[in-house]
Amino acid sequence: MTSSIPFGFSSTASDVLEGVDLTGQNIIVTGGAAGIGLETSRALAAAGAAVTIAARRPNEAERAVTEMRQAMPAARLFVRRLDLSDLFSVREFTESWDEPLHVLVNNAGVMAIPELQRTSEGREMQFATNYLGHFALALGLRKHLASANGARVVSIASTGNLFAPVFWDDPDFRFIPYDPLLAYGQSKTACILMAVGITNNWAGDGITSNACNPGAIATGLQKHTGGLRTPEHLRKTTEQGASTSVLLAGSPLVEGISGRYFDDCQEAPLVDERGAGPFRGVARYAVDPENAFRLWGMATRIVSSPL
Repeated sequence: MTSSIPFGFSSTASDVLEGVDLTGQNIIVTGGAAGIGLETSRALAAAGAAVTIAARRPNEAERAVTEMRQAMPAARLFVRRLDLSDLFSVREFTESWDEPLHVLVNNAGVMAIPELQRTSEGREMQFATNYLGHFALALGLRKHLASANGARVVSIASTGNLFAPVFWDDPDFRFIPYDPLLAYGQSKTACILMAVGITNNWAGDGITSNACNPGAIATGLQKHTGGLRTPEHLRKTTEQGASTSVLLAGSPLVEGISGRYFDDCQEAPLVDERGAGPFRGVARYAVDPENAFRLWGMATRIVSSPL
C-alpha cells in the first residue's frame, strides 16, 4: 500500500534512497544533466546505479558529469546524445543500446513554448518532446527493459495534467488555436496515460510504470513563463523535487506498483475538476484505461509513420 510510504513534501532524493543499493542496475535519465534531472542522476548514481544521461546537448551534460564525479569519484555516469523531438535521433539511441535496462526515467521536457513550434516531422513541439519522443524511446528499449526482469519506467508529469486532456482529433493544433498552457497540459496528461498504457501492455514483461509530479521547483523549465510564480511556501528545492522521481525509480517501497500518479511521494487523489488552486491530484481522464488504450494506438501510428 502506498499509504505506508514515510516520505512527503519536504523529503529529498537522498532521504528516499538512504540505505537503498542499486548496484548492478542500468538506468537512463533523459535530461539528466540539469534541474531535477541532475539531482535524479546524482542520487541514483550515489546509490550505486550505472546512470546514462540522455541529453540533447552532450557537451553541456559532460561538464555536469565531470562536476558530479569530483564529488563522487566512484560514480558510474555516462552521457549519450538524444534529441527527443527528432524520431531519427530516438531511433539511433535505442539501436545503440545493448544492455539490460532496469529503469528508464522520462525526465526531459519543455514548457509553455510561447509560439507554435513544430518538429521536422510536423508535430507540435511540447507533445513531441514531452510525450511522443519518450513513447518512441520506451518502445525502442522494450526488449532491454524486459531482459532486466522487473524494470521500471518513470514519467515526469505535472499539475499541467489538470489543464488539458489529449486533443484526440487535433493534438498538433492544426485547428485548435495554439495555447502554450493547453499544449503543455496535453503533453503531461499523455505522459501519465503512457504509464497506464505500459502497465496494461507490458505487465507480461515484468515492467512497471508510474508517473509523478515533482512539484514547483525553479529551473530552466520556466524560461518561457517569466520564472516560477508559485508561492514560496509551496516551492521545493531540486533535491526535494527529485524525491518522487527516485522513489518510483529505485525504492523497494513501490515494488510492483504500476499505472499510478504520485505527488509528494504519495499516490495522488483523483479529481473531477481543477478548482482554483493550489492544484492537486490527477484528472480522471489522465488515468483512464480507455484513454490510455486510445493514445497507445494513436502514438504507435505516429511514431511508425511520422508526417
